Amino acid sequence: MATKIMTVGQALVEFLANQWTVDGDTRVRTIAGTFGIFGHGNIAGVGQALKQVAADRPTLMPYHQARNEQAMVHQSVAYARMNRRLSTFACTASVGPGASNMLTGAALATINRLPTLLLPSDTFANRRPDPVLQQLEAFQDGSISVNDAFRPLSKYFDRVQRPEQLFSACLSALRVLTDPAETGAVTIALPEDVQTEALEVPLEFLMPREWRVRRPKLEDHDLSAAIELINASKSPLIIAGGGVIYSDAQGELESFASRTGIPVSMTQAGVGSLLWNHPQNLGSVGATGTTAANRTAAEADLVIGIGTRYSDFTTSSRSAFQNAEVKFLNINIAAFDAYKHSASLPAVADAREALKQLISAIGDFKVSNTYREKYAEQKRSWDSVVDLSFKDQRRAQPSQTEIIGAVNAAMEPQDVVVCAAGSLPGDLHKLWRVRDPLGYHVEYGYSCMGYEIAGGIGAARADKSRDVVVMVGDGSYLMMHTEIVTAVAEGIKVIIVLIQNHGYASIGNLSEKLGLGRYGTKFRFRDESTNGHESGETLPVDLAANAESLGIKVIRVFESPEAISELQEAIKAAKRSDTSTLIHINSDPSLPSPAGGGWWDVPVAEVSTLDETNRARDEYEVLRKIQRPLMSPDPKEGTINE
Repeated sequence: MATKIMTVGQALVEFLANQWTVDGDTRVRTIAGTFGIFGHGNIAGVGQALKQVAADRPTLMPYHQARNEQAMVHQSVAYARMNRRLSTFACTASVGPGASNMLTGAALATINRLPTLLLPSDTFANRRPDPVLQQLEAFQDGSISVNDAFRPLSKYFDRVQRPEQLFSACLSALRVLTDPAETGAVTIALPEDVQTEALEVPLEFLMPREWRVRRPKLEDHDLSAAIELINASKSPLIIAGGGVIYSDAQGELESFASRTGIPVSMTQAGVGSLLWNHPQNLGSVGATGTTAANRTAAEADLVIGIGTRYSDFTTSSRSAFQNAEVKFLNINIAAFDAYKHSASLPAVADAREALKQLISAIGDFKVSNTYREKYAEQKRSWDSVVDLSFKDQRRAQPSQTEIIGAVNAAMEPQDVVVCAAGSLPGDLHKLWRVRDPLGYHVEYGYSCMGYEIAGGIGAARADKSRDVVVMVGDGSYLMMHTEIVTAVAEGIKVIIVLIQNHGYASIGNLSEKLGLGRYGTKFRFRDESTNGHESGETLPVDLAANAESLGIKVIRVFESPEAISELQEAIKAAKRSDTSTLIHINSDPSLPSPAGGGWWDVPVAEVSTLDETNRARDEYEVLRKIQRPLMSPDPKEGTINE
C-alpha cells in the first residue's frame, strides 16, 4: 500500500479537503474551508498544516480568520443552513479557553440539526509537561480535559490520542456530518503533541471520497396508513419544519397542498416552505404564530408534521391542538422526531421523497369547500392585520413591527433576513413575508444571543448573489459584535439593522407578564437604593460610534417622524453599496406586535409577597388548563405503536 509521511495535522487537512457530499446531481465540498484562531495547541499542528497548504496549493483548503471561537462556529452553521446541510466548515481552536469558547456553538449546531466540524486542541497525550498552561486538573480523573464538555453537545465525539487513530476518527466524523438524521456538531479533540507527530498515511485515505445523502422513502405500510389517515380527515393541517427546507421539498409541498387544499403552517426553521402569499400558507404556528394558523390548529383533526421536531413554541407548550380526536401523522428523517407525541403514524422518511409518494397515492382527495373558505378567511384577516401593523405611524421612535415592515418592503425577493434572539424572532416569525425558500434565516432552536452578525456573515459566504440583512437588537449586538471586523477584513457584504431599545425587550415583556415589572432588563445606571436598574438614567451608549470604530460604514436614522421612510432609504443605499453597512435606529419597546393567539409555558412563582406576581400566577393557572398531552388514538387498535 502506497503511503506518505505526514503529521497528523497535515493528514487531517488534506483529508478534509478531499471530501465531497453528493445529493442527486449536486456534488459539493463537504468541508468548504477552515476557520481558525491559533494559540498553543493548534498553531504548530493544524495551523502549520494550513500554512503549508497555503504555500503549496492555495486553493486546496481555504482558511478564514474569526474574532471569537463561538462566532466562527456560528458562521459555519449559517453556511451549512444556506447550503441545505450539504456543506460546512471546520473550526480549529487552541487549548483551554479557545476550545471551550466553541461549546455554545456546538450546542447550537446540534440542537438545530446542522453540521459543523469542531477541532478543539487538547493537552499533551504523552503528559510529559503536566499540567500545562490552561489545563483542567480533575482530581478524580487524569484523562478529563475541558474538551469532555463537548461530549453531550456533539452528535459524534472522538479524541485522537495516537496518530493512527486519526483514520477511524475522520471517517466516523464525516459519516455523521453527512447523515441528515444524525447530523449536528462533530468534535474531534486533538492533543497538541499528537497534532505534530508524523505517521505513514495511506494515499487511499487522501483520495477524493464521496458521501451520498440518504433520502429514505415511506415504507409501503406507512404510505397506505398515511393515505388512510388523510382520507378520513375533515380539517387536516400540515406543519412544515426545517426538514422541508433541508431536503429541498418546497416544490413537492406546494404541489401536495395545492392539489389537496390542505393548509400549511410553519415552524421557525420551516418558513420558506411555501411563499407567504400562497393560498394554502397560513403562516407561523404556535407561541409565535398567526391567528390564521393557530385557530386552524385548534380545530384540526389531523396534524401532518413534516420535518419538524415539535418544539414547545411550535405546539404552544402543548396547548395548540384542542380537538379531542386529533391525530398526528409525523414524517421525519429522524425516528426520534417521528415518534414524538405518541404519533398515530410515525413515518421515518425524507420529506421530499415522502411528499412525492403522497402526491402519487393521494388520488382525488380534497378538503371541503367549507373548510377551504374558513381557513382562507382566517388568512385574509391576518394579512389585513399585518398590513395595518406595517403602516408607518410617523413616530419618532417607531415600533419594531413598523421597522420589520419597512425592511421587508425594501428588500428583494431573493434577499435573506437573519436573526436569532430577543423579541425579533417572534415578530419575524408571524410578520415576515418570505418570497424565497431560503429568504428566512432565523436560528430559533437555541435562540442564541450573538448569533446574528456571525450567522449573517456565514449566510453571505454561502451565496454572494443575495443581500443578507441582519436584524439585531442592542442586547444581542453587545453580546458578539466583533465579527463585523471579519466582514470588513474579507470584504463580505452584510447589511446590519441595529435596533436600539436600551434593554432586553423580549425578556422585559416576559418579565412584565410574570409579575416582575421588567426587572433587570433595562440598560440603565444602577440605583443602589432600589438594588436595580429600573429607575436610573439611560446609559449614554453610542452603538453607532462603536460600529464605526470596527471599520463598517454606518447610517444613523435619527428619532423623527420620518424615521421609517429614512430607514427604507438607508436599506436601499446599503443594497447599492459593495461593502457592509450598519443602519442604527431607535425603537419604542413598549409598542407590541399583533397577537397571534399562541401561548408559551413559563412558570410563575407559586407564592410571593409581590401583588403583581400573585396576579400573574392566577393568570398562569387559568392558561395552564388549556394544556393537554398530545396523545392521539390509533386509527386501528393494535396495529401501530404496539
